[in-house]
Amino acid sequence: MDRRNFLKQSVFASGMTLIPSFLKGMEFLRPEQLSGYRNVIIIQLSGGNDGLNSIIPVSNDIYYSLRPEIAKKKEQTLKITDDLAFNNNLKAIAALYDLGEVSIINNVGYPNPNRSHFRSTDIWQTASDANQYLNTGWVGRYLDANCQHPYQAIEVDSSLSLALKGDTMNGIAVPDPNQLYKTTREPFFNNLVINTKNEMLDEDNQGYLYKTLLDTYSSASYIHETSKIYKTTTEYTNHPFAKNLKTIADFIVSGLKTRVYYSSLGGFDSHVNQLNSQDRLLNIYSEAVGALVKDLKKNDRFKDTLILTFSEFGRRVKQNGSRGTDHGAANNIIAIGGSLKKAGVYNELPNLSDLDDNGDIKYSIDFRRIYATILHKWLGVEDKMILHKKFSTLEFI
Repeated sequence: MDRRNFLKQSVFASGMTLIPSFLKGMEFLRPEQLSGYRNVIIIQLSGGNDGLNSIIPVSNDIYYSLRPEIAKKKEQTLKITDDLAFNNNLKAIAALYDLGEVSIINNVGYPNPNRSHFRSTDIWQTASDANQYLNTGWVGRYLDANCQHPYQAIEVDSSLSLALKGDTMNGIAVPDPNQLYKTTREPFFNNLVINTKNEMLDEDNQGYLYKTLLDTYSSASYIHETSKIYKTTTEYTNHPFAKNLKTIADFIVSGLKTRVYYSSLGGFDSHVNQLNSQDRLLNIYSEAVGALVKDLKKNDRFKDTLILTFSEFGRRVKQNGSRGTDHGAANNIIAIGGSLKKAGVYNELPNLSDLDDNGDIKYSIDFRRIYATILHKWLGVEDKMILHKKFSTLEFI
């Protein structure tokens, strides 16, 4: 394995990608310096969330005829317009919508959609064409082109998604900043550090690993102490996803110079008995995002934050024989922020009378236009170089 691939694939037991420059170059901004320092939080609803039962076309007879057992009744929804409503488990999202802080972008997808979880996730995370295979993510390429430190993109999880892997620089995966400190003080790690000699620190992979161990050990106390700058008093639920968003809030308000955060909530592959499982997950998602926004508003950081929620594909419009839905294609995306240019329903609703040959919603907005918009208008960088081609931007920010 060459050195570059070793760096891209090395993962420390705590869940932090092994990149010494993160540990040596960690810098923080004081809270009073943060005005105008924009960041984006990307949330993936893994498994293929059913957009039609999340944001519901309540006046569409086709929706009810194709989903006789799983369609959400109008009284089970929260009104957006006469034609559209939120699932009633998205109460916090609906409240933000009423404040003008949500943009709903419909019919988002890409040409020749793939209905495999793994392949479609790769397409969304790399921003590739359906027949194109890339080994770098769109956020990773943003790091390569525009950032000096890997911590400028952080995934709050135990492993790093392809989206945050670049050619020369990776983001980092950190489930809990305190865990790093605890792990480096365990006897096994401590003994490795004590018995590592400088002459071992050559250019091969073993030397790279030992050097990283030393860098991790020497920097862990600093990271542990600095992450205490802000500890939220906002109440989050006890679900792991909510804890991840709480960690992101702590990072943002503490002044960590991170531009992109990434987190995910799984379980949305609803082939069987969809209503109960999806409703439960949407409630977890909504409550966690509601707490996150409350936290950011309290600390005057919401205006500088954009929250983008996507899933790797939508679901089939017609329910299956197990009171669920099968893999679909185009879906809706939710953008949340304190500085939206166009809040509300951004574009036309799904056309349920004009589906593709598989019975799926057709796309009208390429998802890479959303990425281009974030890169160019929010992060202020050259989007074409990162996305490998030019996509027209949207007007939601």
